[in-house]
Amino acid sequence: VQPIRLSNSDAMLSFVRRAVPQATRSAARGLQLQPARAFSGGLADQDRIFQNIYGEHDTSIKGAMKIGDYHQTDKIVQKGWEWIINEIKKSGLRGRGGAGFPTGLKYSFMPKHKPDGRPSYLVVNADESEPCTCKDREILRNEPHKLVDGCLIVGSAMLAKAAYIYIRGEYYEEYVALQTAVDEAYREGKLGKNACGSGYDFDVFVHRGAGAYICGEETAMIESLEGKQGKPRLKPPFPANVGLWGCPTTVTNVETVAVVPTICRRGADWFSSFGRDGNKGTKLFNIGGNVNNPCTVEEELGVPMRYLIEKHGGGVKGGWDNLQAVIPGGVSVPMITPAMADKALMDFDGLREFKTALGTGSMTVIDKDQDIINVVTRISSFFKHESCGQCTPCREGCVWMWSILQRMTAGNASIGEIDMLDELSRQIEGYTICALGDAAAWPVQGLIRNFRPQLEERINNFKGLP
Repeated sequence: VQPIRLSNSDAMLSFVRRAVPQATRSAARGLQLQPARAFSGGLADQDRIFQNIYGEHDTSIKGAMKIGDYHQTDKIVQKGWEWIINEIKKSGLRGRGGAGFPTGLKYSFMPKHKPDGRPSYLVVNADESEPCTCKDREILRNEPHKLVDGCLIVGSAMLAKAAYIYIRGEYYEEYVALQTAVDEAYREGKLGKNACGSGYDFDVFVHRGAGAYICGEETAMIESLEGKQGKPRLKPPFPANVGLWGCPTTVTNVETVAVVPTICRRGADWFSSFGRDGNKGTKLFNIGGNVNNPCTVEEELGVPMRYLIEKHGGGVKGGWDNLQAVIPGGVSVPMITPAMADKALMDFDGLREFKTALGTGSMTVIDKDQDIINVVTRISSFFKHESCGQCTPCREGCVWMWSILQRMTAGNASIGEIDMLDELSRQIEGYTICALGDAAAWPVQGLIRNFRPQLEERINNFKGLP
């Protein structure tokens, strides 16, 4: 039996996350790597899309409208789907959920002429179950109306009937804030019949998940919304043709949707003035782990990693010399060394140079007080637990990787098993229906590639060898 590999357009949402080979990924997206642009020194407050991300001001619809939400939304919708899609394409916006697929291109996949009369749907992924990632949580808590406003504009660009926001079950307070915002929007005429006075009818529904990480995968999310067990579907057919209830569907990230209204108001040229070619715009970053000031901050893509850690994160605990590693974008991407972190730019192409990925843009800083092997063992344990079990390489391979890493944490292994572990991870990567297998393999590969001396030292010390 031949292994199932990801293929075709919708699968690229997972596929482009692969850090290597670099040239293949760039060619697949039709992008060329660009030389680094000189960093200008941080984003000005007036250029931040999320003006209330810390909840310091009124989060109700009245407060949201004071900072520009719903401003001329009716006129934007009335310009039509072609104008909205073209504006998103011109802006250079790429998906903020981890894949980095060009957003305008993805949204254009939705069929606009359906002779069979099937409705279209927008599904917003607010599951955010990636460990160490909490950027969307701040939008849901403090700026939910940006998301609701974005749902209407993006939904109209797809000629969708409704949006379903699938929110992580553990996000109870965020669910309350979001549902309150949706209720307010209905009361004020921003949703429902003639939404925002645009002449377009559009509904938004909030659906709570039950805590499964796998439901963050788009087809597993659709299965869960339909009341089934959350397991990824084989593709094709792709959701843009056969999605929710067999209808055309686009699944997209919270932050991606929330920035679209500002792009449409301020213009694609304004948004694309930030960042490098192929890495345009601003983004929410998380800085967590062993830093003095863990936080979420909006900066332009291409900001130096060290600038984020020191300027916004308050620096590494114990100083930069105490840094051991950084995981750049959620735990599913390979970790990098301090020397790499000192040079790395936080965008899609900048991190690919170091065989890692931007992912969700939620970095975890790890100092020298942490056991780096045990860190990856914990990560491996998470993916072992969250595998849905459909694909044999993922179901069996995640258990084997975790088992070997447990022994390596103690040093109870042989040097040869390091290469065996690497080979095992590559028998999982790319051989599964969804990208969970890849996400489980990459942290292990990053550990072996960048921290092999620590593995060898641990094994030799256990055996009493010099």
